[in-house]
Amino acid sequence: MTITLTTECDEWWVEAAKNSPQNPLEPFESYCQLPKQLGKGYERNIEVYPQVLLSIGDCEYHDDILGKVPESNHPLQFAVQLLGNNADYTLISGAGVQRSWMSMTPKSRSVGVNIEMPPELLGTFFPITGGEISSQFSLLAKGNDWQVILEPKKTSAVTCVVQQIMYCPYQGIAKLMFLQVKVLELLCLQLTPLLVDRGGVQSSPRLKPETITRIYHAKDILLSRLDNPPSLLELAQMVGVSERTLRYGFRELFNTTVFGYLTEQRMKQAEQLLREGKLSIAEVANLIGYSQRMF
Repeated sequence: MTITLTTECDEWWVEAAKNSPQNPLEPFESYCQLPKQLGKGYERNIEVYPQVLLSIGDCEYHDDILGKVPESNHPLQFAVQLLGNNADYTLISGAGVQRSWMSMTPKSRSVGVNIEMPPELLGTFFPITGGEISSQFSLLAKGNDWQVILEPKKTSAVTCVVQQIMYCPYQGIAKLMFLQVKVLELLCLQLTPLLVDRGGVQSSPRLKPETITRIYHAKDILLSRLDNPPSLLELAQMVGVSERTLRYGFRELFNTTVFGYLTEQRMKQAEQLLREGKLSIAEVANLIGYSQRMF
């Protein structure tokens, strides 16, 4: 069964928040149980610094959750899942305009943390001369342009810090101080790949920030058209780079070819559909476009 999110679901969250107990000794934190119509678990929200919101969640959903996310202005976001969909990778969702998309939360347990903040705070936490944002981070502040999505692979160090955040041993103001330090540590670990020679978006001097943004746009196009992807030439023209740059960019940023990335994402979707058990192998193959080839 799949639950499609509607305005009625918003009312479920309002009711759940109203009935969730709060800790008067920790006014900086709000606690909300997952609406019983969706499953069981909780979400805790803590403003660790002014305008920096830390969310800690452990939710187990009874059914698949489907919702449409409209186009909107999006803050800078850092997320890490210990359990859940795509838990092998972390997420850095840059500030800017978020495209509309269909969100799909599978019937499963989701455990992790999420941090949201204005991008200009990077200049406060990790300043250069004049308190400006470092040039390596400029692609994370797109203003009125499309946001950039990065998915660095999760490391053991990141996992350790997230576990410390989720299972903080302190209470009261000591808890807030501990979380402030750990949030900055997590940001450092997630942002470090942007600064090193290998494993991040600055891995080659031939990939300029504008080119990186175009390559990630190409990735988003592939994800939205798994069933009928454009050709390499068409994809390159759609994002404004040469076919050679597109090929090179995918190897540098995702350590695979364009076709390899497409195949990997198709396999992930096929696995999910087959686990649901509603479609045959032939139907799944047709649905995700295995009858289509990319030249």
